[in-house]
Amino acid sequence: MNTNVRQKNLPAEERRNVTVEAVVELAAHTNPSDITTAAIAKHMNLTQGALFRHFPNKDAIWQAVMKWVAERLLARIDKAAEGVTSPLETMQAMFHAHVAFVAEHPGAPRMLFGELQGAKATPAKLLARELMKQYAARLSRLIEAGKACGELPDELETKSATTLFIGMIQGLVMQSLIAGDMEQMRVNAPHVFAIYRRGIETAQPANRGGEGVS
Repeated sequence: MNTNVRQKNLPAEERRNVTVEAVVELAAHTNPSDITTAAIAKHMNLTQGALFRHFPNKDAIWQAVMKWVAERLLARIDKAAEGVTSPLETMQAMFHAHVAFVAEHPGAPRMLFGELQGAKATPAKLLARELMKQYAARLSRLIEAGKACGELPDELETKSATTLFIGMIQGLVMQSLIAGDMEQMRVNAPHVFAIYRRGIETAQPANRGGEGVS
């Protein structure tokens, strides 16, 4: 059976999911603002009419894409955090899970950045903002837990540490997009997080060797 026939036979919900995934794939190598419904339909071997049977307009598609990105990214980092008791180790697991998600779906951050940079308060942009809000809230809770258990110093400014964490990932994304090599993120991520961790964790007492031995 050819691709076009398979597309026609998909249930409505599955068709919507396939459409969203097609947009994310296109965004990996196309400026999101340049992606048209005609391009989406062509990528899926469909007519625009078939596409609009499941989405009333392009804004609805973009909203579905942002919902897809938010749900899958948050699910990925939440799964990475399961069973990890140390706040710092949990942050590290989240960091690497986020990097892996972006490396697998390079169109996702391009869509996210594109919506956040837009001037209009579209439903997709509101979803992007909500994603960032929920992500920051998870990090803030972990940082506060780290202070409570002594892994992080009490004087650490939570908002700044959260901003820096997110900024590191954004920086890795941008550098990898510029280089045209998303796997570069996976290579650099451990070194970047190690520097971040050394900067925020509670200083450990120096090993003073034979101090006190006469």
